[in-house]
Amino acid sequence: MSQQTTNQKSLSLLEQVKQYHEQTKHEFKRYARSLGYLDWANQPDPFRRFHGAPLIPLPHLALDEDPLSPSYESLFHPHSIPSQPITLNTVSRFFEYGLSLTAWKAYHGTSWALRSNPSSGNLHPTEGYLFTGSLPQLAMNPGLYHYAPKEHALEHRWSLPPESAQSILHGMPSEGFLVGLTSVHWREAWKYGERAFRYCQHDTGHAIGTLRIAAATLGWNLLVLNGTTDDTISRLLGLTRKQDFHQAEREYPELLAAVWPAHLQPPPTLTLAFPDPEDSVLVSGEWKGTANRLSKDEPVPWEIIDSVTEASWKSTREPERMTFHTPTVPLNERKDIAPEPLAGQIIHQRRSAVAFDGQTGLSAGRFFTMLQRIMPNAGLSLPDRPMPWDAIPWDPTIHLVLFVHRIDGIPPGLYWLNRNPDHRDLVFFKSAMHEQFVWSIPEACPSNLPLYLLEDGNAQNLAKQLSCGQDIAGDSAFSLGMVAEFEKSLETYGPWFYKRLFWETGVIGQVLYLEAEAAGIRSTGIGCFFDDPVHRVLGVHPQTTWQSLYHFTVGGPLDDGRLTTLPPYGPHVT
Repeated sequence: MSQQTTNQKSLSLLEQVKQYHEQTKHEFKRYARSLGYLDWANQPDPFRRFHGAPLIPLPHLALDEDPLSPSYESLFHPHSIPSQPITLNTVSRFFEYGLSLTAWKAYHGTSWALRSNPSSGNLHPTEGYLFTGSLPQLAMNPGLYHYAPKEHALEHRWSLPPESAQSILHGMPSEGFLVGLTSVHWREAWKYGERAFRYCQHDTGHAIGTLRIAAATLGWNLLVLNGTTDDTISRLLGLTRKQDFHQAEREYPELLAAVWPAHLQPPPTLTLAFPDPEDSVLVSGEWKGTANRLSKDEPVPWEIIDSVTEASWKSTREPERMTFHTPTVPLNERKDIAPEPLAGQIIHQRRSAVAFDGQTGLSAGRFFTMLQRIMPNAGLSLPDRPMPWDAIPWDPTIHLVLFVHRIDGIPPGLYWLNRNPDHRDLVFFKSAMHEQFVWSIPEACPSNLPLYLLEDGNAQNLAKQLSCGQDIAGDSAFSLGMVAEFEKSLETYGPWFYKRLFWETGVIGQVLYLEAEAAGIRSTGIGCFFDDPVHRVLGVHPQTTWQSLYHFTVGGPLDDGRLTTLPPYGPHVT
């Protein structure tokens, strides 16, 4: 055992999480540790398969296929989309918009896939699962399925009797299913080293966003069962079955979420702590399939990732329950919802920009709309919060520092967005930051948007410098850092909440990705930034109270004409 491991064992779990975060920061003169090169011969396969598990192809649907193609704008108008029954077609659409391939890119004989869910470095550590009982219109047997995005198909991992499946789903909506997410840490660690655990959590957050939005296109609800233990998730998804992962890279549990059609009478209350399956149920039925090995050689070990995984492991099961009520807004009450573009069109065309033109701006109205759509309205009860913020059952912990470059009618400069105005007033932020900040409200800013100018002036070079010198942070219309109420959140909930902080940033990022596409521009997440220099710009003290977790930038894209774009599915995919 190394001295580092020995020292970590002597720390409390909370201290271990904080130590991981501190050690994996980038500084001007020191980046977080990685191999320092890319071992291309050992690059992990981005597609996990379970050899021997029956494969159920999902139908490929046209983007404009009725009634599965609402407009993008309708996603943000509550109860405007009629809920669809759970069928093979609707489940197909759910995974298509949530986790499927959206295109292939090719260059000089090399090709790589793009997906609905964004990923750091396009490495895709996130795996998706479905657990269902007997549903009247779903032509699938009860049990556990793994989603195979390359094939757009479901692998039947665990087949069990209907009564056993129903016993597992007791207390869940009667006509719904569970979706599970896991992470393969090695896929990110191969490139990013010890910072990879952070990026896996960003990607989980992106997937929460894509799945919630996918559910919304079908008129379905999705709710993260936040009180569930990681042991329960592992057992239900078969991650503890060592014989099924023999010599294969390990998957780690992230979450379970309940999905159900919104038109159905909701359960009076829904527990956020999914119960641990009985041992007798877990051994019932039949498990099939063995996980494929992703890399030729053994993964490079990163002890600090193992340590933070163990320290942030959720072992507590909170008894919190969520109360639901029948919607009071009549279906399709709004008659002025724009019919175009289609939600599926925006979802499919989402790309991560690699460069911006340094010229394209954005109207103030569009900028304000983007920011309003990442506001969770924490003062409302969870079912009444706007989509996708009705999916994550905790009060917002993430605020934004914005570097505004080219927004019509808005002075360039440094801004702050308070995403939880119901619990955080202006005095709270003023007391934590530089005294010279002006805290003025921009002209024409909507009254329900708590956006404040901190300091005016050209912030392009500052944004670039803080984002590891990357031009995309300054050549955009605006960029931002997502700043967490870090210490208070961890001390309130526990070290397991560390991952939730990143999940929230990923959902924010996913909304911004789609909003940029709808505005005719493009965006991208920035995982490489200098952590503490961001905090020094704000003047936050002590710095551990606040932590910048994820950066993002939005602007006019420069496309690489050398790349060929191919459809996501077809004869060219082998």
